[in-house]
Amino acid sequence: MRFGDRQWAGLFLFAGTAEFAVGLTIAEIVYPNYNMSTNFISDLGVGTAAAIVFNTSIILLGVAILAAAWFLLRAFHDRYLALAVALAGIGALGVGIFTEDYPAIHPVVSFVAFVFSALSAILAFRIVRPPLQYLSVVLGVASLVALGLFISGTYAGLGRGGMERMIVWPVLIWGPALGGYLMVVPPAPHEGPATP
Repeated sequence: MRFGDRQWAGLFLFAGTAEFAVGLTIAEIVYPNYNMSTNFISDLGVGTAAAIVFNTSIILLGVAILAAAWFLLRAFHDRYLALAVALAGIGALGVGIFTEDYPAIHPVVSFVAFVFSALSAILAFRIVRPPLQYLSVVLGVASLVALGLFISGTYAGLGRGGMERMIVWPVLIWGPALGGYLMVVPPAPHEGPATP
């Protein structure tokens, strides 16, 4: 059976975000004395055996997201969404390549990954139907709000690591949701950005 562009986009989104969620969890388990409230996520990428797991999984995420961006562009001809997804993928790749050992670059690529993954979720409302259409916007906005709180140092009792996870987990939920949608929901008669 041959896959269409939307199915390939869905497959890369689903597989990339799912494998990263698993890799993140494994890295948190094997990192000595890791604390999700006080440690940054990127702490997993340096200094211990967990770094191999974390950096590999986030680099694979970046590659998968870049592939998804290409197939999303082919399937829907939505340049804004494809660009946002591609930049999120570049940011994820950058986090895995330029770890915390690169203090001048790491915050920049992390910020790019955070912002454009959230914007990708918001812009996905253009290509999906309700209720996922609404859920995509909610998850993207939740991620951006958490990013704003994180930058301001407002951790709401979660600690800096906990608030950072409030940025990441909404889009890690959104990725497999959109991926599954694209793999199974039949295309509309006119494939392209959804009209409001």
